[in-house]
Amino acid sequence: MKNTIKKQQGFTLIELMIVVAIIGILAAIALPAYNTYTKKARFSEVVQSVTGVKSAVEVCYQTGNALADCDTAGNGSVSTAVGMANVGTYVSTVTAVDGTITATGSAEVDNKTFILVPTEVNSGLTWSSSGGTCIAAGLCD
Repeated sequence: MKNTIKKQQGFTLIELMIVVAIIGILAAIALPAYNTYTKKARFSEVVQSVTGVKSAVEVCYQTGNALADCDTAGNGSVSTAVGMANVGTYVSTVTAVDGTITATGSAEVDNKTFILVPTEVNSGLTWSSSGGTCIAAGLCD
């Protein structure tokens, strides 16, 4: 009697279908996460756009002006910084009113806003991010 061992020559159809199903499930999970990551990366331009305006408001405040005078209409250096901040692919507008800076993103980042609020502490300013719609969307911290 001869012992014959049958060698497996390839994958069965069911094995291939299981692999395709697993890849499909992984893709369904990964694509929405990827979209969130790209929006967050794009929104970092909006967050970065306020740094020049923030510096201009701090200089305005340190030169003896009240925070109410440190806005787009009341101070030339703040107005110039706002004008330069409005340049960007994902930045729609940047405004400064009474020292509070509001940056709005473009449609690519769902028009979300980032707000920086100054607080006077020991003849200086501290900044906090509050009230912006980007926080609820998970685009900024």
